[in-house]
Amino acid sequence: MAVGVAGGVAVGVAGGVAFGVAVGVAFSVASDVALGVAGGIQKGVQESVAYGVAFGVVGGVARGMAGGVTYGVAYGVAGGVARGVALGVAYGVAGGVAFGVAFSVAYGVAIWHPENWLIGVGLNLISIQNRSWFLPIITPIPLPLLTTRLKFWLRKDWQLGLENINQLLRYSLQFVPVVNAINQVLAEIPSEQMIYRISQLAENPYDWNLVKFASASLVEELKLEFFRGLDIFSLSIVLSAPTRSNTPSRAIAAGFWYLYEQEPEKATAAFEKVRSLLYGEEMFLLAQTLTQFRLATSPYTIVEIQIPNFPPEPHLRPTTWEALKGLGRVVEDTQLILKATSKSAPAFALARAIGQLKEILDNADALPQSERGLIVRIAQTWQKALESIATNVEDTSITEPIENPYVIGDPVEGYLFVGCEDIMRQLKELWVMNSQLQSVVLFGHRRMGKTSILRNVAKSSGADVQVVYVNLQGLGAISQGMGEVFLAISDEISDTINLPPPETDELLRLPQRTFKFYLKQATQKLENKGLIIALDEFETIEELINAQQLPPNFMAVLRGFVQMSPKIAFAFAGLHTLEEMTEDYFQPFFASVIPIRVGFLNRPTTRQLLANPNPDFLLTYQAEAMDRIYDLTSGQPYLVQLLGFLLVRRYNEQTFEEGKPREPIFTVADVDAIIEKNELFQNGRYYFTGVWGQAGQDAPGQQDILKALAQYRGGCSHAILQQLTGLDEAIINDALDTLFRHDVIVATEGNLKFAVELFRRWVVKYQC
Repeated sequence: MAVGVAGGVAVGVAGGVAFGVAVGVAFSVASDVALGVAGGIQKGVQESVAYGVAFGVVGGVARGMAGGVTYGVAYGVAGGVARGVALGVAYGVAGGVAFGVAFSVAYGVAIWHPENWLIGVGLNLISIQNRSWFLPIITPIPLPLLTTRLKFWLRKDWQLGLENINQLLRYSLQFVPVVNAINQVLAEIPSEQMIYRISQLAENPYDWNLVKFASASLVEELKLEFFRGLDIFSLSIVLSAPTRSNTPSRAIAAGFWYLYEQEPEKATAAFEKVRSLLYGEEMFLLAQTLTQFRLATSPYTIVEIQIPNFPPEPHLRPTTWEALKGLGRVVEDTQLILKATSKSAPAFALARAIGQLKEILDNADALPQSERGLIVRIAQTWQKALESIATNVEDTSITEPIENPYVIGDPVEGYLFVGCEDIMRQLKELWVMNSQLQSVVLFGHRRMGKTSILRNVAKSSGADVQVVYVNLQGLGAISQGMGEVFLAISDEISDTINLPPPETDELLRLPQRTFKFYLKQATQKLENKGLIIALDEFETIEELINAQQLPPNFMAVLRGFVQMSPKIAFAFAGLHTLEEMTEDYFQPFFASVIPIRVGFLNRPTTRQLLANPNPDFLLTYQAEAMDRIYDLTSGQPYLVQLLGFLLVRRYNEQTFEEGKPREPIFTVADVDAIIEKNELFQNGRYYFTGVWGQAGQDAPGQQDILKALAQYRGGCSHAILQQLTGLDEAIINDALDTLFRHDVIVATEGNLKFAVELFRRWVVKYQC
């Protein structure tokens, strides 16, 4: 009985719907064809009649379907109807409009399969009470209530709903309800979840048009498809419906779509609109980086790439960022290939770069679909570019111990002096391009390269200025006051410009007057050149003042010498800025001195220093080994040089003293072996004890903080530090501020950690 009633209802409803569709289509087609033909007759040409009938049939069918069923024609139907109308009318004007209309309707019915739709509607009315669903597989006409069902799935479990949708599209043509459901649910998703949800949509879609039409208008696309269907009349090609970025979800979907289409510039513009959202900055940087990489097509354009800072972890696209880091290493190796001066560096760098590209291509299947094609294209392009210069790269062999090129005690010069180009350029602007010489203070972490800068600038200052280098640590304890300091400076000036120094007795008896007269002689001898007096380790001045070996007005005296001529200036180098000095002795220079921070080397410069220390260097490094050194040192120049020095010594010992043949390539295992044997801590003890001793000065509590923080390799929070040290809030804040300024600790993702991992290990080993 129930089945009979259900069957009767199904047949009745199906018949009613069919009748409604038939009447709606027939009436609308008839009226719109009449209007279309009338418009065509008015134009008086066969083509116009064809267009009139085409517009009439399509408009009539659309409105007839709208009257009988839910809106929708699957992708391609509009074009099919247009072709049917166009072909029918083109051949039907001669034989009669009736034949053309009949041909077009038959063509559309053949595509739409309304009988399949009617069966599905009837059976679904029977089965819906059992929560089952019947999907006709050959009709694109939207099923009633399907959009509602899809929205229910997506709201309940977005990921599972997308999987169900992919299965639905695999076995049916119900594209329109799917697009409608996705867009309606996306409009409900909170902004902080938007990028993550759309990334799931773009993860593995059965049809990438789902991502496109989360941004572009499907209605506009169907209209354009109709026009494309009229191309048989030699109409100009109509472009696809454009993406939209007027809402966050549409901009995000456009970004992923353009990545898939390998148009990273457009993806960058789309993601720029949502940079403030969660993962927005990451996706913007990702698209921006891919844009740079895609534009480079030869070794000479690859080397010009400026690799941006990658966003901190965790990442939305971790495998993509790994591939981008690999491409970044290829950029650095290409720079070594084209710019290296050592004999072996280009060959090893080329081998590393090609190997890195092969690894990216071999693991391409692990990349997200949206970026995969673009990254593969970039890797293949770069691979061909590097292979084209392979024949120009010379290979070498090693037959005797390698002369160690790394310097671990003295200031570095020549090829080893890298990473300070910006500072050297700034000094040139201050001393060469200005009529008034500017006094400066170079400050920063211990053994960061300040002395090397002063030494190198003294040798490369050119014809415009003369730099005189003075190391104040050589003074020791003094008993004759400022006369002894002026004597040390005069000796260096004399050696540099070949001007006899003043008499010692006269300088000690009348130090200010005698030294001032000597400076006048020096500037006269230099004629139009400026005189820069570079005072290294200038904290010595404060120590001498505090020990009452120099008068408190000493800095004011120096300032007076600067004021006597625009061609005289001082360059101070030390651990602090003048403002950090504990007393008011340095006040005279506050207003005029320009502070210049000397910081850590960045990763590319660290790689350059390691792989290219001089033109005759025949060893090389695995990329992972260089990254390991950078992670351990943070680019601290002295520690980078020290590790390089110990690695070369290890290679010579193994190869030529122990007779153990090995590859001329340093690996991560080599780096770890040196650290595990404590060689680095023993050889670098002056650096480590110096930083530790500095933390025992100035603000109290610094060493307590370092001991506590050393137990946490990844860092810890401010609250945990305060709990572990028991220091008062004011004391711990003061101490932390000092440690920050001196580059001993850094803040990352809300945690405090050691700036240099090797120093943390030294504290754990020797101070805890």
